[in-house]
Amino acid sequence: MKNLNYNHIACCVLLGLALVSCNSKKYIKEIPYNFSSDSYADSANGTKANVDKQYSNVDDNIEKLSDDELRIKEKYSIIMEVMPKEVTNYKLYSYIDRWIGTPYKKQSLEENKGVDCSYFVQSLYSDVYGETFQKTPDGIFRSKAIQLFTGRTFLKEGDILFFRYDKTHPISDVGIYLHNDRVLACTATGLNIYDFNDEYFQLRYVAAGRLKPKN
Repeated sequence: MKNLNYNHIACCVLLGLALVSCNSKKYIKEIPYNFSSDSYADSANGTKANVDKQYSNVDDNIEKLSDDELRIKEKYSIIMEVMPKEVTNYKLYSYIDRWIGTPYKKQSLEENKGVDCSYFVQSLYSDVYGETFQKTPDGIFRSKAIQLFTGRTFLKEGDILFFRYDKTHPISDVGIYLHNDRVLACTATGLNIYDFNDEYFQLRYVAAGRLKPKN
């Protein structure tokens, strides 16, 4: 009788896992997974709890960073699943942080109200990198200030990604590569950090652009 109950329970568990797997696959195919503020908060709280159990508090702020810079370093190292030492461009991530979650709105650039990714990239590059682009995906693609390439293994933080959504617009949209296959892009759900390996982006990726060194 006990063996029968165990077998019955095992079958139910396996069936449940199969259903979850199917539903997850369907969801990821329809909507790119994004790294939301909620998931960051959960991860941050869990990470802090684990660290507190194992180690005593030490002053590791060797760089003498401000409280906001420390927050940015911790937040985006967790979101991108990289070591905190890899998050060093505080100006870039502070700029991004203000806009995360802004709804998509064509030809718009209003914080917390609406954003078009090509407008955002133009503004970000002007503020963070001191480079001026046009506000259209095709205009950015044709800029003489960037070097174009197609390889995905050479991507570095700050590279501009170009996407194609239809035949009439070969360069339809842009995004920014961050770290560890995380990209900043604007979808129907708004401006957020997504997984570049998702089919949604892989099928639409055309090329990447990197600022040429200034003489």
